[in-house]
Amino acid sequence: MPEFRFKVRTRIEEAGGKYHEGEKALKWNPAKTAVVVCDMWDKHWCKGATTRVAEMAPRADQFLKAARKKGMLIIHAPSDTLDSYKDTPQRKLAQQAPKVNSEVPLRNWCTLDSSREGQLPIDDSDGGCDCEPQCMSSRAWSRQIESIEIAGGDAITDSDEAYFLMKQRGIENVIVLGVHTNMCVLGRPFSIRQMSYQGQNVLLVRDLTDTMYNSRRAPFVSHFEGTDLVVEHIEKHWCPTITSADLLGGEPFKFSDDKRKKD
Repeated sequence: MPEFRFKVRTRIEEAGGKYHEGEKALKWNPAKTAVVVCDMWDKHWCKGATTRVAEMAPRADQFLKAARKKGMLIIHAPSDTLDSYKDTPQRKLAQQAPKVNSEVPLRNWCTLDSSREGQLPIDDSDGGCDCEPQCMSSRAWSRQIESIEIAGGDAITDSDEAYFLMKQRGIENVIVLGVHTNMCVLGRPFSIRQMSYQGQNVLLVRDLTDTMYNSRRAPFVSHFEGTDLVVEHIEKHWCPTITSADLLGGEPFKFSDDKRKKD
């Protein structure tokens, strides 16, 4: 199977704790690569978050179709909704992966690691809803958004089953997309911190993600600038990033409300 060749964006630390943006060429074996779809729910308690997921989902689906065609394993991880999938072959595929021991304990949630990453660059202590007035928090989701296909041969889980499945299949590389960058994309048991702790090679698709960030909170930048700051934080402390254009070609995805000019 042909290797997947692409360039990743990194942050390189300089003297004095400053960073500069860098680029590195990688080549991965698709058969040893999984794409994890993090919490792309049908509905979120925040109306703005729901709208942005719906806008991003078609591009995410295109990315997954291309990854699937290359031979990558697609792992759908719509947390807290697995009852909707309990009788599907995709759910059973994840459940059937044998448990494995890990040198670093597997966690149900990987909290902020202050010894490695310091604090996040945004204040999300209010839950991060950018709507006015802010939405009331609730359990609004019931399944993954339907505009993202769950195909035969894909897997569905929201736990460390994802890691067990990767080990069963000899998967060493993990590409993460979905929401939210400052919360579940970092903390879930199938996502960036956990996979990094387990020694997997991890990438974030930086244009197929979004933050829970209220722009009326520090550092008082636009919602989309807040996302960029969290992506930069991840590049500094956790893993490199790519865009969907690295697989699909063309231009990276951009939200319609993001009116910033391109660099």
